[in-house]
Amino acid sequence: MSAPPVVDLPIADERLAQDVANGLAAVEKLLRSSVESDDAFVTEVSKHLIEAGGKRFRTLMVLLAAQFGDPSAPGVVPGAVVIELTHLGSLYHDDVMDEAPVRRGSPSANARWDNTVAILTGDYLFAQASDLLADLGPELIRIQAQTFSRLVQGQIRETIGPRDDEDPIAHYLGVLADKTGSLIAASGRFGALLSGAPADVEERLSRACEAIGVAWQLGDDLLDVASSGAQSGKTPGTDLREGIKTLPVLYALAAGDSPRLTALLSGPVAEQDVEEALTLLRAHPGMARARAELVAWIDRARADISGLPDIPAKDAFLALCDYVVERSG
Repeated sequence: MSAPPVVDLPIADERLAQDVANGLAAVEKLLRSSVESDDAFVTEVSKHLIEAGGKRFRTLMVLLAAQFGDPSAPGVVPGAVVIELTHLGSLYHDDVMDEAPVRRGSPSANARWDNTVAILTGDYLFAQASDLLADLGPELIRIQAQTFSRLVQGQIRETIGPRDDEDPIAHYLGVLADKTGSLIAASGRFGALLSGAPADVEERLSRACEAIGVAWQLGDDLLDVASSGAQSGKTPGTDLREGIKTLPVLYALAAGDSPRLTALLSGPVAEQDVEEALTLLRAHPGMARARAELVAWIDRARADISGLPDIPAKDAFLALCDYVVERSG
């Protein structure tokens, strides 16, 4: 029997693949039970995004990191659920801020109900995460608080944009590190700590996971421009339509060598201009620069992973690095 794919990542080692599959099943079970409420409506809206699916990417990071200690330690699964609830809660809030009508192929909570319900549901998930976290000890509570602070600050910085004296590219990468990378870094740290892995392993895993997280988001930036809808799972040019200035766009604007492209990218791209903008952007050197930035983040991750003990989970992390690069084109 071949190893099951996890987050589209085939794990070569059969025993590790089974351990991860068992861990994912246990996380899924606790994730669902942790949002149960005496109020049927609260339960329904809280399970809305859980039942919509998702990659459980952060859960995978926790479970792989736990392999460097005792992966069966009792705190590992609850720790992964804390991370996943925090992520899901942030998605409810993101969809309100972005006025997103769809999330994971289903109507978003704010579209199905309303903004107030979506915001309060996100808050409820954060509360349930805190309840689980209380049993994991003060060190984990502090890490979660610091992570949540970074996540919120990243969201604030994204919302207000770069200061007049701030480099937009440095600002963007900082936002990615805080808004996306911080929780994925916490995933690696939680897995290491809760499994009893050595302190140096914990630090390496935290840094590597953050770098992988930033690179993953940069890959999404590239896919939004370069891929077909079948490859990326979303309509190409979505970020352009919404006026989101991702890294390839920022590099093209900084170059200023195509007046037409600069004009198109100055704000949300009108539907009739999306194909032209995509064609020009795909041919622009900014795409290669953005991909080089992604590779640089993955190289940072590999440098930390290379110092980890030689166990199958190390190979899985290295395979994940290869996958992040390959999926970006």
